Amino acid sequence: MRILIVEDEVTLNRTIKEGLEEFGYQADPAESFSDAEYYIGIRNYDLVLADWMLPDGDGIDLINIVKQKSPRTSVVIISAKDDKDSEIKALRAGACDYIKKPFDFDVLVARIEARLRFGGTNVIQVEDLIIDPDEEKIIYREKEVELKGKPFEVLTHLARHRDQIVSKEQLLDAIWEEPELVTPNVIEVAINQIRQKMDKPLNISTIETVRRRGYRFCFPKDK
Repeated sequence: MRILIVEDEVTLNRTIKEGLEEFGYQADPAESFSDAEYYIGIRNYDLVLADWMLPDGDGIDLINIVKQKSPRTSVVIISAKDDKDSEIKALRAGACDYIKKPFDFDVLVARIEARLRFGGTNVIQVEDLIIDPDEEKIIYREKEVELKGKPFEVLTHLARHRDQIVSKEQLLDAIWEEPELVTPNVIEVAINQIRQKMDKPLNISTIETVRRRGYRFCFPKDK
């Protein structure tokens, strides 16, 4: 599961990131409101952990941005404000939880786990096609499809953004940990594997190439 950490205190941000990664989470660090907006725009998150006070904006305002894109994404506010009114304001704005600084890291992880456990499903279903990102599983007409790794992540990302054209650069930023270290042709390789391992055997078409612009999820579409 992927978590976005929005915290302008660099040391705290790094500590949270490293701690969450030890628990098996993927964590992206953002140190400002604008950085958070960028990441929210290109990636899908299971949870956003956001500080209230940021150098260029209000963490509470991020709640609406997150929910507009993905209503199922949980938002947890962390803040040095320890008064009751601030906590009520955050929860009424749409936050799933409010954690006061300073906090115990084990308690933070437990509360994050609780939010993710009771949050909405990440399963994508389009007619007879079911994509389960948490289990890395694809089922088509009750038959499981053998597609793993980066091709699975590419397919999932495109399915989440169906009806949108997604460029190679956007796919690299969203899926690869260090996109600057790989070449764009890895996207072509992943797309080819989707077509060979899934589309061709099932006689369906899931990914459309839009010349000079990128790719689009096009299922259902007869070949």
